[in-house]
Amino acid sequence: MARVLSGVQPSGRLHLGNYCGAIQQFVELQREHELFVFIASYHALTSTQDADTLRQHVREAAMDALAFGLDPERCVFYRQQDVPQVTELAWLLSCVCPKSLMDKQVAYKDKVDKGLSASLGLYAYPVLQAADILAVDPDVVPVGKDQKQNIEIARDLAEKFNRVFGQTFTVPEGRYRQDGAALPGIDGEKMSKSYGNTINVFEPEKALRKRVMKIVTDSTPVEDPKTPETDVTFQLFSAVAGADDPATSELAERYRAGGMGYGHAKQSLFELLMDRFGAARKRREELAEDPGHVERVLADGAERARAVIGGVTERARKAAGLA
Repeated sequence: MARVLSGVQPSGRLHLGNYCGAIQQFVELQREHELFVFIASYHALTSTQDADTLRQHVREAAMDALAFGLDPERCVFYRQQDVPQVTELAWLLSCVCPKSLMDKQVAYKDKVDKGLSASLGLYAYPVLQAADILAVDPDVVPVGKDQKQNIEIARDLAEKFNRVFGQTFTVPEGRYRQDGAALPGIDGEKMSKSYGNTINVFEPEKALRKRVMKIVTDSTPVEDPKTPETDVTFQLFSAVAGADDPATSELAERYRAGGMGYGHAKQSLFELLMDRFGAARKRREELAEDPGHVERVLADGAERARAVIGGVTERARKAAGLA
């Protein structure tokens, strides 16, 4: 059984893009693999520096992930802050990390260009991410293609540490999603909280339907045939239902036949979301009413994570001469 590690960013409520891009994969992986998933609260400090906001975002990320189907009986689910050994590992790795390796990172330059403070934490972000990864001895790290450079940095640092201090870290493989472009938001751009174009399936029913009805469309008349592949509503429907699902093929035929307005397609998407996430919506309400349960899940996950990460940290300390 392969060990797999991935993380969830606590930047607010998880949206449909988060589910299709990551959480859905976690739910599938936990069935056949030893899965570790952490909430990246230390990383969030590079962009969120209000204590109450960060606490709220961490709670929301935890509840949303559990509601979507992450099962603490099948995976190790924990907050990064509850396993501080990763920060010690980050320091050990930083001591073998060439500055030139950090200078080459693309994400830092992009984030600074978008207005984030050019802090040392943001600059050294990939080193802490490498520590998160290497701390659990994973075989595989599934990420989007935009994270490929950070996985390569983690591999480079593991190999460098092993060369300097002897075999210490497992060098993991990156598994890069091949699902093409990112999920579009209601405006047709990449679905992102920073763009304000997300769809939150845990919203009240009326608010969710109103959100879906705001999806951008072109001006093709109702009676004319339409191209499903270029329409945002269809792209979202296909992502949720699955490209091979008969419902997706049926909707595509209705597009091409003409006589269907975009409003009908949006209604079909709304009904799909209510059906597909009905159980998750109910579960989310239950979790919101029982915050103690969520806290117990995270505390148990942290204890299980520390059992593994503590061993890896001690191994690295001994290799470096600190124990």
